[in-house]
Amino acid sequence: MGRWNSTSVPEFILRGLTDSAETKRIFFLVLLLIYLITVLGNAGMILIIRLDFQLHTPMYFFLTHLSFLDLSYASVITPKILQNLLTSTKSISFLGCFTQLFFFIVCVAAECLLLSSMAYDRYVAICRPLHYPVIMSTRLCCVLLAGSYVISFVASTVSVVFMSRLHFCKSNVIQHFFCDISPILALSCSDTSEVELLIFICAGSNLVLSLITISGSYLSILSTILKFNSTAGKKKAFSTCASHLLGVTIFYSTMIFTYLKPKTSYSLGRDQVASVFYTIVIPMLNPLIYSLRNKEVKNAAVRILRRERALDN
Repeated sequence: MGRWNSTSVPEFILRGLTDSAETKRIFFLVLLLIYLITVLGNAGMILIIRLDFQLHTPMYFFLTHLSFLDLSYASVITPKILQNLLTSTKSISFLGCFTQLFFFIVCVAAECLLLSSMAYDRYVAICRPLHYPVIMSTRLCCVLLAGSYVISFVASTVSVVFMSRLHFCKSNVIQHFFCDISPILALSCSDTSEVELLIFICAGSNLVLSLITISGSYLSILSTILKFNSTAGKKKAFSTCASHLLGVTIFYSTMIFTYLKPKTSYSLGRDQVASVFYTIVIPMLNPLIYSLRNKEVKNAAVRILRRERALDN
């Protein structure tokens, strides 16, 4: 990511969430609590799935990596926000800013593709249950996971490299609480149309590919469920998909609202609210969504606790 000397400003300044000292303290405590819940929830989910053999299935394999991604991109963003709220220093170096942006894009893009893989897993489980062990083999799960990470790394590298080559000679104040695409582009005095188009293509193709897979999977699932004669069978099938569908709806709605639009329509207040959802709130909600309504996870946690107690005795 060369050409750092093409800019006339030594560093970026993150505007943050608020300038009020009292509000900063409140935000700090709230965000710290959310971050701790995020870390404990996602780390706990990973640990439970790893320790309980009965959860070693494709669905929970993907869920483990979803928790890892949630934990990762919350950790990329939240500690810097907490530092800025606690201290008067709001600066971030160019390298630090683009490093944060790089890993953020990697995590978000990988999560988009991972959610589509989870939708396909639910499709196979409900629409082709007899062939599920054969279709959702360990090899296919690993290929889907590796593909998600590889595509996200390529998309992030291309986006960040092209953005780093822009000239930044306007204000160095980023109108956001972290280094995001739109507020960084807004500071450039270069023609950003080509970079915007490139980012739009990368983000758009990722979202479209994921949404096509998710939509196709759930349309097939709905069609199959409606054919069930048993009401209990319908409820069980719907409950199997409910958590994933809720997580997908929240995540994709905020992502589409924030990114699939031109730089000129960027709004500080409106976009910050959406960004808070997918950077801070969603990573906290996901382990709650996938565990509180999931009897298998609850039973696994109970089995692990009993096993630990038996070992202690």
